Amino acid sequence: MSINICRDNQDPFYRYKMPPIVSKIEGRGNGIKTAVVNTADVARALARPPMYVTKFFGLELGAQTSVNEATDRYMVNGAHDSAKLQDLLDVFIQKFVLCKACKNPETDIVITKDQLLYRDCKACGKRSPIDIAHKLSGVILKNPPPASGGGSGGKKAGAKKTKKDRRAEKAEKASKGGDDDDDDDDDDELTRRIQAEASALPRANGGDDNSGGDDDDDNDEWAADTSEEAVRARVKALESQVGSIVLNGGEDDEEDGGDDVYTQLGNWILERSADDKPSNVEVFKKMTELGIDRKHRTLQVLAQSLFDADILKQIVPRAPLLKKLMQGGPNHEKAFLRGTERFLAIDHPELIPSISKILHQFYENDIVSEEAIVYWGSHVSKKHVEKDAARKIRKAAQPFLTWLAEAEEDDDDDDDDDEALIRERQQIADTAALGSGNLLLDRYFKLEIGFGEFWER
Repeated sequence: MSINICRDNQDPFYRYKMPPIVSKIEGRGNGIKTAVVNTADVARALARPPMYVTKFFGLELGAQTSVNEATDRYMVNGAHDSAKLQDLLDVFIQKFVLCKACKNPETDIVITKDQLLYRDCKACGKRSPIDIAHKLSGVILKNPPPASGGGSGGKKAGAKKTKKDRRAEKAEKASKGGDDDDDDDDDDELTRRIQAEASALPRANGGDDNSGGDDDDDNDEWAADTSEEAVRARVKALESQVGSIVLNGGEDDEEDGGDDVYTQLGNWILERSADDKPSNVEVFKKMTELGIDRKHRTLQVLAQSLFDADILKQIVPRAPLLKKLMQGGPNHEKAFLRGTERFLAIDHPELIPSISKILHQFYENDIVSEEAIVYWGSHVSKKHVEKDAARKIRKAAQPFLTWLAEAEEDDDDDDDDDEALIRERQQIADTAALGSGNLLLDRYFKLEIGFGEFWER
């Protein structure tokens, strides 16, 4: 019998297995102890030394431990049942085995020069830090794991070789003499033998280069069918594959496979009944807990999970939450519209004729901007749904898109009218000012003439 290393993963095809903990209580009174019978098998499945597992049990239980790898005896003081130890093992796996990014157990413990510990994932390549404040971290630093790849067990990852080590290597090479040259000669001899045997083999077409029509027949068998029907069939097959892709990992962050944080959020909302849907506050708390409250892909998940067949009645109650999340920028709006497109094409195709009403609700409640809707309407993509479905949805949305364009033209006309009115008023004001200026000049000249006549007298 075996169980999943990550017991939270319920995937029936999960391939990382380990034996369950088997414990045996020995002794009585103050001398009672628990022997973990299969510690070595469990540690081998986790790719960790058995001492780490035993010491972790002791540190978490506040009990002394004894480790004897020669006799395969691993003891923990006190009486502890298998279920309790199995739960503690899950904690050990989360902190010291699983990759923090992809939850894959294929990790190695790496010790840096600064005495820091990391889980180096062989699957995704991410290095996840290990809590150095945990007491087991001190045990690991004092007893480093065997180095992978044939390295010596006592060496820490990234440690430089000392002068003593380099001198020892040079002395060892000098003592071997010309062994390396002999290896090269063996390789050359092997290469020559392979080439000689390959040249003696008959040609694949069963004859020489002038064998006539046989070559054409062989080439025809291996050539791809390039007829129009075959090309259309292959393109349609590829489009169906792309259309069938579910929402999964990509830009942020921390999310691979079907059990990523976005799938968790979607399943958490969809598992609630229609009468018990989570409130806006509950949804926001869940997103914050998963660390995706600022990610634009979150909007794509919400568009597919918050609504059902009564979406037109559900948009207004969800508007405060969606408006808050849309503050991240245009990518959030585009992701929300892509999610709405998948919601219609995959989950509720019967609602496609209502897309204009849905977009109008988004627009009137300030959830999605006019620019985002216009951009979405003018860009047909087969990345999220099949191309035929995307075209059908945009065709149904054409009345609303046309209304948006006409409303924008009316606004431009109004702006032009306002500018013309402003120019007209300015001209009237300038004319009035000019008229008053002329009046002042007339008065000035009259005064000058009158003063001259007086002076002549």
